[in-house]
Amino acid sequence: MTATQAFGDFAAAAGNAVARLGSARIVELAARMEAGWPDESLRRAATGSDEALVVQALLAARHSSMVEQPLAICYLRGLADGYARQEARCQVEAVWSGPTTHNVPVRSTAAVLAEVINSAQSELVLMTYSAKPYQPVRDALASAAQRGVATTVVVETLQGAGSAISGSEPAAAFAGLHGVELWHWPTTQRTEQGAKQHAKLAAADRAILLVTSANLTASGAAKNMEAGLLIRGGTVPARAVEHIRQLQSAGTLERLL
Repeated sequence: MTATQAFGDFAAAAGNAVARLGSARIVELAARMEAGWPDESLRRAATGSDEALVVQALLAARHSSMVEQPLAICYLRGLADGYARQEARCQVEAVWSGPTTHNVPVRSTAAVLAEVINSAQSELVLMTYSAKPYQPVRDALASAAQRGVATTVVVETLQGAGSAISGSEPAAAFAGLHGVELWHWPTTQRTEQGAKQHAKLAAADRAILLVTSANLTASGAAKNMEAGLLIRGGTVPARAVEHIRQLQSAGTLERLL
């Protein structure tokens, strides 16, 4: 392996780290490295297990590629600066389900939902209140799993919804899908009586975020009148996913068996 190829491995790990953690966290990591923190301390300073794994992979890549610490620090700072500039570019589009008009251009919920899922390369997070088997979403999630995308779906439960949802558990809409982790908000973690897990969103690689009133159902995606916003770039997509990850780490959200 040439020196260029070796550095390429480190560069790939650094690119993944800044995409997963954001520019601010990478700047903090570079500052700690410059201050002489040992690798174990850098790992322990990570927020949550996901971040610790990313930091571990980055440090391992630096050592295996034999990249000197000063060069690694400079590269991380430059990468973080470039990523921060890109993050600052934010585009927002209106997304609707239901009736359309000819004079006002808007995106359809079904098309945008498929676009978000299909764009994911490493991480996908979905949240929904109700869910029914909706084949376009199931097909897109199966394709994402084949690409190696780590997928998290947070759903409401019949117990949590009370009498507001009937029929099968919303989680059943994702039954049999390989690589999909199902999470929920246990009623024991709800401090307000009657509180519901009512959030509906889809986020890909912490770079694209769809916030919508539509549930992950055929009615929500195409039949009902639903409204939402598609956000590309900026810090909002990453912050939304970070909030969900913190809820998981704190035990507010739990895995469904």
